[in-house]
Amino acid sequence: MTTTSPGSGFTAEGAVGQFPAGTVEPDYVLTEALGTDPASVFAGIDDGDRAYWDRARGFVQDEVLPVINGYWERGDYPVHLLRRLGELDLLRDGVAVDGFAPMSRMAAGLVNMEISRGDGSVATMIAVQGGLALRSIAECGSAEQKEHWLPAVAAGKEFAAFALTEPTHGSDAVALESTATGTAGGFLLNGEKKWIGNGSVGGVSVVWARGEDGQVHGYLVPQDSPGYAATKIEGKLALRAIWQAHIRLENVFVPQENVLPGARTFKDTARVLLATRLGVAWSAVGHATACYETAVQYARQRVQFGRPLAASQIVQERLARMLSELATMQLMVVQMTRLDEEGSLTPEQASLAKYTCTRIARGIASNARDLLGGNGILLENRVARHLADTEAIHTYEGTETMQALIIGRGITGLSAFA
Repeated sequence: MTTTSPGSGFTAEGAVGQFPAGTVEPDYVLTEALGTDPASVFAGIDDGDRAYWDRARGFVQDEVLPVINGYWERGDYPVHLLRRLGELDLLRDGVAVDGFAPMSRMAAGLVNMEISRGDGSVATMIAVQGGLALRSIAECGSAEQKEHWLPAVAAGKEFAAFALTEPTHGSDAVALESTATGTAGGFLLNGEKKWIGNGSVGGVSVVWARGEDGQVHGYLVPQDSPGYAATKIEGKLALRAIWQAHIRLENVFVPQENVLPGARTFKDTARVLLATRLGVAWSAVGHATACYETAVQYARQRVQFGRPLAASQIVQERLARMLSELATMQLMVVQMTRLDEEGSLTPEQASLAKYTCTRIARGIASNARDLLGGNGILLENRVARHLADTEAIHTYEGTETMQALIIGRGITGLSAFA
């Protein structure tokens, strides 16, 4: 067998040889933002919203993409990126906080999309800290609670979690069984929570539990409270660069001043969840955009059979299909966000956006992964990470089945929920 070493000029038999340069794979450049907007749906975005979008894009290109693969592969949490989101005022998900500039729902959507285009774990930091925890305090908290927590959480100076889901209650979160029992000066919380982002990193958890009146209420629980034990969930195959926790609450004392006065029933919890559902649809657009743009750049640079993949008819058809699907997603989230800004968005419409966009994003991610061939499973080529993370966002904030039942209830006027 004859072998040749780069730069040696000799084969194993000692004869002069030339190293075959064509066997060396080029360094693909796959992370450039292509400004993909086939239906010009973003052409009318106002300057204030675009400024948030541009700031998010700069953060993604300069600070997220250069480091995120390592954190994702190690299952490590880049908490410095959460703090940077706060410093750049990208963490609020549109929640109004005194001392912070106005952030429209459209700006929040664009930020969710752009950060997801960079990485799903980093986007989930916004969904957890801003979309869920911050919004819970803003909508259900007392004046004193808002003054104490909102600026610090919005700026990323304090970590915050939203502890609703339980090990035995995911889609049927309304049936949660953690309890809050009255005691001198406050309440004792008992129960378990699962899949709680930021639940083990310090800070505060907004814990939802059932009171003695049978209703669901919200409680602000510092994570260093006695009886609060949180374990990082290991072995995840998606969103690996953010930690979710399994929490055990055992006689955790919550003083009366830490009870959210505006959280009286599960309807208040559901109001917070509804506000974030559209954000998940925007995140799906970001993941799909990353996969589409990576596929375009790879097809232009990858040479097979003597020409770029992009010169093949079947590849062009696949890219056209991805672009068509992406345009559908963009049109949907922009229109639904306009309805949200008008105050007319219905739960069925929010579910339709989430249902449609995460389903389409999975298809685009799978198509792009396949188009990259064997290189598509490598983290360095971007698509594999988005393919895995899209599986997670397709589930959280309500599975496809639950969204379909909400939509179906709107269509028929009949509830199919158990």
